[in-house]
Amino acid sequence: MLIVGIGGTTNPNSSSDAALRLALDEVEAQGAQVRMISGDLLKNLPMYDPVSPERTPDALALVAAMREASGIIISAASYHGSISGMLKNALDYAEDLAQDERAYFSGIPVGSIAVAKGYQAAVNTLATLRIVVHSLRGWPTPYGCIVNTSSTENGTGVEGAQEGLRLVAGEVVHLVRAFESHATIVSNLDV
Repeated sequence: MLIVGIGGTTNPNSSSDAALRLALDEVEAQGAQVRMISGDLLKNLPMYDPVSPERTPDALALVAAMREASGIIISAASYHGSISGMLKNALDYAEDLAQDERAYFSGIPVGSIAVAKGYQAAVNTLATLRIVVHSLRGWPTPYGCIVNTSSTENGTGVEGAQEGLRLVAGEVVHLVRAFESHATIVSNLDV
């Protein structure tokens, strides 16, 4: 089981990356492998061009990770009440999965984390993530975590959201196991 974490900021010390790392640590604690894609890789992605088949090594790595993923966790820093353009561009590369046997994020549980300095922007960002995941045929986890960076003295907000971040991670792992179990049962019925 591979859970891919996709972050949306270039700052390696950002709250959204810290939240994603905490969630992925929980995924590992529950026995799954993880791969984190954030920062420089996303920053260096060219704008997604559906017409051109040319892909940079970073774009190929991102598409390969999404293709291989059993589950995904997306951590979005809120930019003006939505996801960053950099993160949206990265998710646009899922279009390269359109013709796969498993198109886009079909059958993949996707956990969503929205990080903002205030609840209003975070709620809007979380809603945007869920819309994008639905559009990519993914299965948003029932719980999406909001990290309000203005809610703690040190300004990171991640400490106060640990329970929610672990819950998102646990739901992704649980749903991957449930989907895999269901697929095994169905394949055994086909015999």
